[in-house]
Amino acid sequence: MSAPELSPELLAIIVCPNDRGELTLTPAGDGSELVCGSCGLAYPVRDGIPVLLVDEARKPA
Repeated sequence: MSAPELSPELLAIIVCPNDRGELTLTPAGDGSELVCGSCGLAYPVRDGIPVLLVDEARKPA
C-alpha cells in the first residue's frame, strides 16, 4: 500500500495545532504522518486526511 499524498496547497496552509509550527509530510509505517518541525509531534494521515488532534499525535522520541 502506498502512502497517501496531500496537495501542496493544503500543506502550505495547515500548521501544528500545538504550537503553530510548520508541518512536513513523512512516510510512517504503512502510511504517512505530518511532523512538526518545532515541537516534533507527529500527526497521522488516515485515508488521505490529516488528523490534526494533539491527543492523536505521536510524541517525539
